[in-house]
Parts: sequence; C-alpha cells; structure tokens
Amino acid sequence: MSLDVVLAGGGLANGLIALRLRQLRPELSLAVVEQGPSLGGNHTWSFHTTDLTEAERDWVRPLLSRSWPSHRVVFPRYERSLPGGYHSIRSERFHEVVAGAVDGALRTGTGIAELGPGWVVLDDGSHLEARCVIDGRGWPQPAGVRLGYQKFLGLDLRLAEPHGLGVPILMDASCEQLDGYRFFYVLPWSETELLVEDTTYSDTPDSDLGRLRSAVLGYAEQKGWKVEQVGREETGVLPIPLSGSATAFLDVGPPGLPRSGLRAGLFHLTTSYSLPWAVRLADAIAALPLVDSASVERLVRARATEHWRRGAFFRVLNRMLFCAAQPEQRVRIFQRFYRSSPALIERFYAGRLTLFDRVRILTGRPPVPVLAALRSAFGAI
Repeated sequence: MSLDVVLAGGGLANGLIALRLRQLRPELSLAVVEQGPSLGGNHTWSFHTTDLTEAERDWVRPLLSRSWPSHRVVFPRYERSLPGGYHSIRSERFHEVVAGAVDGALRTGTGIAELGPGWVVLDDGSHLEARCVIDGRGWPQPAGVRLGYQKFLGLDLRLAEPHGLGVPILMDASCEQLDGYRFFYVLPWSETELLVEDTTYSDTPDSDLGRLRSAVLGYAEQKGWKVEQVGREETGVLPIPLSGSATAFLDVGPPGLPRSGLRAGLFHLTTSYSLPWAVRLADAIAALPLVDSASVERLVRARATEHWRRGAFFRVLNRMLFCAAQPEQRVRIFQRFYRSSPALIERFYAGRLTLFDRVRILTGRPPVPVLAALRSAFGAI
C-alpha cells in the first residue's frame, strides 16, 4: 500500500501529528501503526497553561480530560499554592479523539518488524510504502548519553467519600525519601476519583511494582481516603539526560528516518514533560510545503539539535541533582527551587528560562555540598 505518511507508533507525539495533519492537511493519506490495543498506551500527559500559546491550546483543547486553575506543592519545610492553569489528558480521551479523526487510518495491535524513510514492514509480513515515515516509538536507548531516571507508578482510585482536593498536588515530597528524590503526584478527576502516583528521580530504572502499589494505597490511607475501587494502573520510566550529544540518539536507526517525541529527544530535559514539544512539532510538520521524509528529517534534526543545545543548563541541573546530592537529600534541591517566583517556575516548566532566571536558580547557598555542586556542574563527575 502506498501512502503519503506512515506514523510508526501511536504515542503522544505521533498521535498529535496525525491529528494536526487531519486538521490542516486532509488531502494527505496516512496510517498510524500501533503495537498496543489503543493509541497513547496507558498514560496521562499534563501541561501548564503557559507551556502553550493560545493558538496551540485551541487545537489541543478537545483532548483535555480535566483542567484546574492552580496547583499545590508540599515539602518537608512548607506547603505552597501556585497560580496558573494546569491541564491533563488521559490516554482514553486521547485515543477517542485521535482515532475518531484518523478514522480508518489506524492500525492497532500491529507490530513493526523493520522500517526506513519510505517503507514499513509489519510483523505479519505486509509492506507499507510512504513518502514520509515518522518513527515515534519511544526513547531509543542510545550509547553515549548518561542518564538518570524518573520512574513512577500511578493508580486511579475511586473513593467512598469525597477527597476534598480542589486542585492537583504536583509534588508531595513530605513522604519518606527512598531511592532518590521521591514525591506523590495527585490529580483529582472528580470529587471521589483521583490519580495518585509514586514518583522517584532515581539512579536506576528498576522498580518494585508491588511495593509501589502498596505505597500508593498507603498514601491514600494516610490521607484518610477510603478506597472503594482501584482502576487503571500506569507505570513509566523516563530518561533524565546528564550528558551526551544530540547526535547520539538522532543517529540511532536507519539514516534519513524522521523521529518524533522521546525518540527525537524533544522533551523537557529535567521534568520529562513532553506535550509542549510534541504540539509544536505537529504544527511545524503540518505547515511544511512538502511532507516527505527528507523534509521532516531536516526539520526534526534541526529542532532536536537546537533543543539539546539550549538544554545545556537543564543538564547541569540534572547533574547537580543526581551527582552532587545524596539520594535522600535530593528533595532539598526542589524544596529550594519551589521558593522561586511563580513566573520563574512557569518559565522553567516551559523551558524558556532567561539568563536572569538561571542566575537566580544558581545563586545563594546551594542545597548540596559546594564542591560536589561545582564538580557536577562543570562535568567533573
């Protein structure tokens, strides 16, 4: 079968590309090939209002599962409410909207055996030919990029009584600090339904899922929430780059093959939030005069290289977190950072820190040993 575009993998980035192409370039024929049973897997994606422009928020709005006007953080020494909207997309809603837009172009439960810039071979041996193939199948595990990890397990909980939360808790780090910087992430879907995630910035990607399930339920019990039903479970291990070059992951796989999402390194290098970068890439691809592999590959490579260059400061912060602080003391770095102004925190999440912001973050008494901070910042690790 010959098509204009084949999207290999139906995660966030490729799903948004498919949706935007349907909105702006309906004349293009496409296929979305996803190994799992549905688009988006089993995930929740979130972003701050200021992460996107008004125009970007407009076309993403149908995907939203819930929005809130503010959020909270909790640390051992203080609690704080922060202004500014916060929005979340659940994978069920993501699948519903994107699958509806692409209609018969979706192939779920279909693995990919091989692919190149103009072709895809499926596990059943069938071939797809396309003017453009985009590989969005997750982080490619490149050699030469040193990583820390953000790993998590979340449970959707239905409670017997209202939980009393009006807005999300982005970080509740008042818990025991195990295996690195640890916090609970809480999204209230309704008065009696919420997502609770146990999240850790860890040196290793390994997780004891049984312990994490028990920890989430223990957190709910500690809050006085009586759990009536445990629903969806989501788990993940996200890369936190400490060093390396963009070419280390951009050159993984067949030459000339465009990439998207984590596979292109287009995510926040400290928080691993990826939706803003996926939205902007989808807009940029849909605006190309010619959507072919060569044009998209040049676009993605330029964006990823520039993003990696501009992300040098975030990799410094990552090295300070993972290399200058003992695992159980990493909470002090975030506890100090969240005393910053709301505007600086918003710019941090959006990846748009000014020079003055960077100076503000690094000045003053560091929350880690000075010598270790200097060594990690300048690469002597």
